[in-house]
Formats: sequence, C-alpha cells, structure tokens
Amino acid sequence: MSPDDATAAPPAPPVFSAVLLAAGLSTRMGGPHKLLMEIGGEPVVRRTAAALIDAGPAEIVVVTGHNREALHAVLHGLPLRFRFNPRYGDGQMTSVAAGVASLSLPCDMVLVCLADQVLLTSADYLEVVHAFAARTHGSIVVPRHAGQRGNPVAFAAWHAPQVIGGHVNPGCRRLIADHPDEVFVHEAAHARFTTDLDTPDDFARISAMFASAPAPCHSG
Repeated sequence: MSPDDATAAPPAPPVFSAVLLAAGLSTRMGGPHKLLMEIGGEPVVRRTAAALIDAGPAEIVVVTGHNREALHAVLHGLPLRFRFNPRYGDGQMTSVAAGVASLSLPCDMVLVCLADQVLLTSADYLEVVHAFAARTHGSIVVPRHAGQRGNPVAFAAWHAPQVIGGHVNPGCRRLIADHPDEVFVHEAAHARFTTDLDTPDDFARISAMFASAPAPCHSG
C-alpha cells in the first residue's frame, strides 16, 4: 500500500457496545407481548438480538422489564447480558440509562437499539457504526429516511455519564433539535431504520414481508 492509499483509506470502525431495549409493555399490540410473537418462525426479540450479535459489538446488554422471565427464556443461549429495569413503566429513558450504566467493557461508541426492529440485519447495524466513524461533525449519529428519524442511535462513549444521568436522551424525538451541534444525521437509502413493530397491522405487514422474502440467515 502506498502512502497515498493509506491516506485515502476509510477510518477504522470504532469498537462499539450495544444496549437492546426490551422492557416495554407492548400495549399497542392489544394483548400479546410483541417481542415474544414469532416472525419467520422465530420470536421477534431473538431474531433482533441475533442480527445485532452478528454485527460484532464488544458486548450487548438487554434491558428487560415487562415479562422478563419469558424474554430470558427465548434469548437463552445467546451471548447477552441482562439488566432488569424496575422503573420500566416510567418510560424508555429509564431503560436506556439502566442499560448504559450496565456496560462494562471499553468501547468508543454505544449503539442504542430497539428490540422490535426485526427487519434490521447485521449490515444495517454496521451501517450506523460506519456512519459514526465517517461523520463530519458531532458525537451522536441518528439514521433518517424520507424525513423520518430512525433507530438505532449511536453516541460517543464519553456521553455515557450524561445519558445515565438523564441529561442526554438518545431515544428522544427532539434529539436533533435539542443537540444540533452534536447530532450527525445519517441519510439512509432504505426504510428499515424507521420500521418498528407496534400494532397488529404492523405485525401482519412485516410477517408478510418475511413470507415473501425470507430474511438472511444469522447465528443463534
């Protein structure tokens, strides 16, 4: 490799850890716990966790709340750590703070992920990681598609004390407006970052997508 080639090389991907939020009440599904429902023959939360594992984070902390025993059961055998959030009914930020506080390995950035984004692949998670490495400003990366803010959100590890203290909320829909100098928006070419699973209609639509075009194989 010539010196010019070395200069032009893309930045090395950061070492990252992940928090997977799986504590919610799933009230909009109208009864069933959405993370335990099966899509493509696999529980939603297990499929999401397996894709995230394949992206290669240093560690993954799964934050549980509602129905935690059942979540532990369907995630059994995967290389995950668990943190129960007793305040899960108080809102998502309490789970984000609990998960970030439970990370124990050194990393450059933290990825905050939603357990119901079943369409995301390991390549999608790595797309956000590489966007963080290549960002031109800021210390928080938010994916966006067609004007809609998406997930996961990535932030520099040095933000962890602020996140734990509730001073920065990576899940807040006002994040871009509240921190314009810190947020770098990654414009995505697809809608997977903006697609989650909240309602029976969502479940029917996403199930049909898996039936017509099965997701790539992954570990777990």
